[in-house]
Amino acid sequence: MSTAVQVLVAAPREDASRYYKNLSANKDFHVQIVADKREALDTLSNRDQHVDVLIIDNRIGGVFEFIGDVRHSYPRLFIVLVDEEADFGLPGQADEISTTPFEDNDLIKRITRLMSDRQLETLRADSLPAVRDFAKRLRRATGEYGKQQAAVTACMDMDYQYVAFYRLESLAPLRLTLKAQDGPGTLQAMAPKQASDSDIIAWVAQSGQSRAAGPEDTPTHPIVKRGQMGAVACVPVVFSGNRYGVLVVCRETPGSINQDHVLMLELVSAQLAAAVSKEIIT
Repeated sequence: MSTAVQVLVAAPREDASRYYKNLSANKDFHVQIVADKREALDTLSNRDQHVDVLIIDNRIGGVFEFIGDVRHSYPRLFIVLVDEEADFGLPGQADEISTTPFEDNDLIKRITRLMSDRQLETLRADSLPAVRDFAKRLRRATGEYGKQQAAVTACMDMDYQYVAFYRLESLAPLRLTLKAQDGPGTLQAMAPKQASDSDIIAWVAQSGQSRAAGPEDTPTHPIVKRGQMGAVACVPVVFSGNRYGVLVVCRETPGSINQDHVLMLELVSAQLAAAVSKEIIT
């Protein structure tokens, strides 16, 4: 791996040292350890921190409900469950389960494989017709706004009821401006022209990672908070470390945006970022 993998471990305090010793043996892993679910959620919700993989030790208790909650908010986060008391196990909503995490570097191997699979998954998805069609639209689109609107239209074609793009004007102070949107006129009129520091758009812009939410979640989108839509997902528009904005999609049905949907949105956002970067340079 060419870049550091940010690993967050939620495990009892007495096991922290062996997790740290084992995982730190891989120079590509940056390891942070917390002692309970609350600390893990606080770390995940911190917009100044990025997490690629969450390892959850079964002994912290209530892990299956916890995994479901985390998966809901962070659909593209890798989750590895560790249960050393089981002879075997099924991952469930986790991506992997390890019953012998420290034998033969099992945990390290599982994380490495997950990160490798993510690269292959992206390459395979990049060949899908919807992504190829969007690439053609981008080539035909004129100017920065034309490309932003092309991305919004492409997402609407993926069966979202409302889509918007917010351009990142400044990180300090944070300023995100609505530049393109599509959907019912009532929703377009209701959408904020500037993202608020407390909403999901700002969180994604600052953290640089995708996030999904419903009406009961914090942060969420104002349209979803008011019950006009049931689910929202936001993905950062980033190219070569430069952040250009946030792509926002909404659906009426709660919980209707999953990992696969977010993957497709990330592919759209990556292509948009690459295209917009050329417009800004020229």
